Amino acid sequence: MSRQIKIFDTTLRDGEQSPGCSMHINEKIELALQLERLGVDVIEAGFAASSEGDFNSVATIAERLKNTTVASLARAMISDIDRAYEAVRRGVSPRIHIFLATSPLHMQYKLKKSEDEVLRLIEESVKYAKSKVSDIEFSAEDASRSERAFLARAFETAIKSGATVVNIPDTVGYCTPTEMYDLARFVKENVKGADKVDLSAHNHNDLGLAVANTLAMVEAGISQVECTVNGIGERAGNAALEEIVMGLNTRPYLYDAETRINTKEIYRTCKLVSNIIGVNIHPTKPIVGANAFAHESGIHQHGVLAKKETYEILSPEAIGIPENKIVLGKHSGKHAFSEHLKEMGYHDISSEKMEELFLEFKRLCDVKKSVSNKDIEALLSNKKMEKNLLYTLINFVINCKKGNAYAAVSIKCGDEVKTVIEEGDGPIDSAFRAIDVVTGRTFMLCDYGVQSVSEGQDALGESYVRLSLDGGAAVTGRGVSTDVIESGILAYIDAVNKLLI
Repeated sequence: MSRQIKIFDTTLRDGEQSPGCSMHINEKIELALQLERLGVDVIEAGFAASSEGDFNSVATIAERLKNTTVASLARAMISDIDRAYEAVRRGVSPRIHIFLATSPLHMQYKLKKSEDEVLRLIEESVKYAKSKVSDIEFSAEDASRSERAFLARAFETAIKSGATVVNIPDTVGYCTPTEMYDLARFVKENVKGADKVDLSAHNHNDLGLAVANTLAMVEAGISQVECTVNGIGERAGNAALEEIVMGLNTRPYLYDAETRINTKEIYRTCKLVSNIIGVNIHPTKPIVGANAFAHESGIHQHGVLAKKETYEILSPEAIGIPENKIVLGKHSGKHAFSEHLKEMGYHDISSEKMEELFLEFKRLCDVKKSVSNKDIEALLSNKKMEKNLLYTLINFVINCKKGNAYAAVSIKCGDEVKTVIEEGDGPIDSAFRAIDVVTGRTFMLCDYGVQSVSEGQDALGESYVRLSLDGGAAVTGRGVSTDVIESGILAYIDAVNKLLI
């Protein structure tokens, strides 16, 4: 019988630390609920002690999830552990995740502590956390560059003090699969009590080996893998959840291991993360990239047409990629629309949200010749239905001539509609300036981009805007429309609402 590998997702913590990947609390909740549908075992929802915003998001997610362990990261400090406990204590299965560096380099230059001092901190912090919750994970930061004899002592101290999981990170993505396999085997065979706890892998991708290192550690016998959706994370990122899971699924006899992941939710989860952070999935990204199932070579095309398995080792259906076909038209009714959404896997849409989505769909049918699944997915991800927005677009008029442009933008602010006309260097610049005037704030535009959702001249345009305010963290706004200028305005207003609510 195959071993069960637990999936520990840290997209909301380690993933969000990636520059430009910060998320609004509502987006974190939406992603956490999707990760639960995906079937992950543990969600590391944040670092509760790092900020009030992180604390609130961890606490809210812990309360909302019904079937998933929610963890908070904590340094080996009483104050951090207290904060983590307060955030996760209402969860159905709370976990506190303590980390402390164990490599000579980190102990000398970062911690400025001796081996004995580090061991004492591990013992004190794990014991204290154990008095709060039963599920404790201890991570030896920079384990891959730690001296093995001391690493074994550190893990034994953590296990004796009450740890239920010990994590073996390649924190800087330095090692090769052979090295991480050997390290996992060393811990498994030489650490007293290792057979009583889960051994975990956490690999970074600085040399492009995070997934390979993780799978090697699965071969070596670890029982938990730590990863992020789309592999986002600090520097070059983390091991990608979708690549690990499909690696195990595609080669079950090689690894003799399986996960609880519902693979048909993989594509939707990866697209959701991409939409939230405003970073497109690269076309050649394994598993979910646009080219992952595309075949241009004539030899490949012939083989796939004869038998898919000649060049496809997994099917798009297996990960939930919807067929890009025409599905509905302007004469379709609400019932047909609702049933089709269920066929696409969207079962939990409220009647109120369905009503608004259907109206958006009908408007889209009036301006597009055909509506595909990609278009419908864009509507779903764009229509957040957030209540009590500070600003809502009512109308806009653009007037351009050589050298300058004017934008008249009407925005609803509470019960009042304000219209402002501004001049700028092109329609987008003038519209963004007008929005700034309406809000009375000057936002820093960090990035702006637009792409088509589907094919054809009438394709939906999808815009991303990254804004910051007063030197704070940037947020991503998103807008979708057949008019790319409108999609840009919607994206800007979306980011403004996130910054100001």
